[in-house]
Amino acid sequence: MDRDGGPRGADQQAQVTPDGTDEAGTALRFSVLGPVRAWLGSDGLSTGSPQQRALLAALLLREGRTATAGELIDALWGDDPPSQALAAVRTYASRLRKVLPPGVLVSESGGYALRARPDALDLGVAQELAADAEKSRAAGDRSQARALLNKSLGLWDGEALASVPGPYAETQRTRLEEWRLQLTETRLDLDLELGCHAEAVSELTALTAAHPLRERLRELLMLALYRSGRQAEALAVYADTRRLLADELGVDPRPELAKLQHRILQADAELARPVEEPAPVHTVMRPAQLPANVPDFTGRASFVRELGDRLAAADGSVMAVSALAGIGGVGKTTLAVHLAHEARPHFPDGQLYVDLMGAGPRAAEPETVLGAFLRALGTPDTAIPDTLEERSALYRSTLDGRRILVLLDNARDAAQIRPLLPGTTGCAALLTSRVRMVDLAGAHLVDLDVMSPEEALQLFTRIVGEERVTSERKAALDVVGACGFLPLAIRIAASRLAARRTWTVSVLAAKLADERRRLDELQAGDLAVKATFELGYGQLEPAQARAFRLLGLVDGPDISLAAAAAVLDLPQHAAEDVLESLVDTSLVESAAPGRYRYHDLVRLYARSCAERDEHPPAGREAALSRLLDFYLATAAKVYAIERPGDRLVDHLEPTAYEGLSFEDRHDALDWLYTEADCLLACAQQGSRGAQLRKSVDLLWAAKDLAESGANSKQYESAALSARETAHAIEDKRAEGRARTTLTNVYLVAGRYIEADEEARHIAPLAQAAQDSVPIFWADNDRGIIALMQGRYAEAETHLLRAIESSRADRNRPGEASALCNLSRLQMSQGRTDRAIALAQQGIDIYDQMGLTLRLANARYALGAALTQAGQHAEALEQLNEALVTFRKNRQRLWEGTTYFRMAEAHLAAGQQAQAAQNAEQALAFGCIGGDHTRARVLTVLGRALKSIGENDRARVCWREALALVADETAPEAVEVSGLLSPLSTA
Repeated sequence: MDRDGGPRGADQQAQVTPDGTDEAGTALRFSVLGPVRAWLGSDGLSTGSPQQRALLAALLLREGRTATAGELIDALWGDDPPSQALAAVRTYASRLRKVLPPGVLVSESGGYALRARPDALDLGVAQELAADAEKSRAAGDRSQARALLNKSLGLWDGEALASVPGPYAETQRTRLEEWRLQLTETRLDLDLELGCHAEAVSELTALTAAHPLRERLRELLMLALYRSGRQAEALAVYADTRRLLADELGVDPRPELAKLQHRILQADAELARPVEEPAPVHTVMRPAQLPANVPDFTGRASFVRELGDRLAAADGSVMAVSALAGIGGVGKTTLAVHLAHEARPHFPDGQLYVDLMGAGPRAAEPETVLGAFLRALGTPDTAIPDTLEERSALYRSTLDGRRILVLLDNARDAAQIRPLLPGTTGCAALLTSRVRMVDLAGAHLVDLDVMSPEEALQLFTRIVGEERVTSERKAALDVVGACGFLPLAIRIAASRLAARRTWTVSVLAAKLADERRRLDELQAGDLAVKATFELGYGQLEPAQARAFRLLGLVDGPDISLAAAAAVLDLPQHAAEDVLESLVDTSLVESAAPGRYRYHDLVRLYARSCAERDEHPPAGREAALSRLLDFYLATAAKVYAIERPGDRLVDHLEPTAYEGLSFEDRHDALDWLYTEADCLLACAQQGSRGAQLRKSVDLLWAAKDLAESGANSKQYESAALSARETAHAIEDKRAEGRARTTLTNVYLVAGRYIEADEEARHIAPLAQAAQDSVPIFWADNDRGIIALMQGRYAEAETHLLRAIESSRADRNRPGEASALCNLSRLQMSQGRTDRAIALAQQGIDIYDQMGLTLRLANARYALGAALTQAGQHAEALEQLNEALVTFRKNRQRLWEGTTYFRMAEAHLAAGQQAQAAQNAEQALAFGCIGGDHTRARVLTVLGRALKSIGENDRARVCWREALALVADETAPEAVEVSGLLSPLSTA
């Protein structure tokens, strides 16, 4: 193209070499898989009038062969050429020759030919990619074949030979479209072979609607639905197909389709398995997950003999379960791992291992563990069910007939263990816990006590070295005695001594003899565990010890360097130095670069140290306050970046710690979602103390975490804790704000009754506290709730008040939000013009303020209103823009809700296939409003399916929708019942 972006003219020709490049090596390219176009490098060449493009297409599709003038006349006009057809062909050829580089369009033998490289034409490239895909598939590389087919299909840009006239172009257009469909079917077949059936459903739904008589597509859709757990819909597709073929062609479905229906009716297990996944009977996965055996394992001879004999006899009449119990640090895991390694020959089919984290506040969920075990045993992700009961059943079935040892470490209780136990003989389970599993039926219980003095001294000697211990035997006995004979304590002490060659055993013994450096209780419960860690803690420098104590106070799975620096009130580089030195002592673990964590028992010990050693005690509260300040200040900056001009940040509690700054919105969102678990744990921890108000404000500033759907449960738990504390201490300001955050959680989940219960308390609390901010949100949210419950007059009252209060506070984004919600209300009452005007006002406000995420909410509202007004193209334009923004901001539930509105727009526009595809995408993503919105999505999907003749599948959708609507008298339920009635009598 020229500098002004226009096509290259005749006076701008470049000399082209025989291989199709100009003097600078720029390649000449043509396309027919879409509009007929030509380029030289990145510059577009003018291809002229439609007839001229038809001539160019005819020459391109001959792949360099000469076309006579007569053949070209037939191609352009068929049996009815104009009187000056030959002159017209020559004119078109002359014009093309002027545009194309010299030597490309040549005259020979009374006709014309195009000389270009084979890869100059997009069709040639597509054919080559398809051929390579076929070779890859034949060689067994399905993933590569699928990728190549996607590249080939990606070369299409709409309809082939678009807007090119003439009979030749029409014939070629039909041929290329058929080839494109064949490639698509092959690629979809590969999708299913590779286990991508859930993703394929929406595309196949749209394709079967566009090509209803193409039985291969119907077959693929049935298979994709069946493998997605949607057996009823798969059978409904067959019923719809059979009826359609009978009505349109008077024939039955082909035998392959009937055979597939029979296999689905029989719930054929082989049919549910993707081709890529080998059948378990043919390929056996042999997991070997045991942690490394410690080379210096010592003692426990009687336990090794007793438990070893039980494991060796696991092929008897019952499945063997052995449970080791004891205090933390007593060596349960070390003994269990040693036993498991010794027993490996008796379990040739593999060994499974998991740390159940039962000693901490967040024990591993059995369903999560079962998912990991099933994957280790060869079960693909797509075949792993969702519920605990189904996973447990599949796990037991997978273990049937195999000899596998399962090591369940650090269990919380018997309830956590039961779903993880094998169910057949030949397998065995070995578990450890701090509690005795007296309620675990059939388990062989073993209480593991501390080591004997002889065993303890032997372990100490193996680590330190015989020479050093022999010369100071008495001091060595003093050391192991001071450790309470706990194996973990002995190992820590011995390892430190081994690393310090200048120390003698007596030096270590003297340090341990100072009881002021140890806890008084060494023989029972957690105190023995704490005494074990006293060794390491006693060797720390003051700065290290302070960091160890204070960081142990923090809830959360781990902590970032920046957050740790806030707790310690240190610059990040100084905090990093201290933390890395603690990692060297093994008291702190490095979870990832820049992130640190405690073992659960070490955290408990660190907190006891803080309670004992941190002076003045107010220092503990100050450390947690700095952390809360850090999270609140940083979350407020994320909020401000996401919502410029929103006044909420001006009404948050002041902070003494400034928090992090971000260069752009993406960095801010990365921080928010990375820190989500820790941030919410901090909010919940702070909600129980003097920092309640800051904790509530942190939840409000991080409201995106509730709306994304990823952290809703943890967010709700923190908000509930804050509300209960605020109510108990009669802090009306905190309670009003906590109820505001809870209202938002319940709205997102579609729990409108609970949302209304929270929201109705907000305004009285806020007025009593003279806190104006929640009043706007209370009215705004109560307006939404009333709208969703059909109380339109009440909804309008609340929303108008929300607009008024936001204007009084100069809260422009709040005003826009209320306007958009009022737009939805007007739309529900059939006042479409008013709804469009209100949504446009919201867009104007957001646009003026440079907002992005909230602008997407306004576009969503406008798109819905435009759909109702029958302006479908404009509606889809707004909804598409909203979708892109929600995706960039990781608002998955809003993505799904926007797909739902797009489905409504397509359905109203008569584009039923696209409506069905969008509805499927909405179901896959989930929606704001929980089951209430899901029922509406299923209703729309059913309408779309019925419109394309898939009545049985539509009925399945509507029945599911009806089951989700709690109130049978609700308008949604009445609508769906009405839709089902004609079908049930048909």
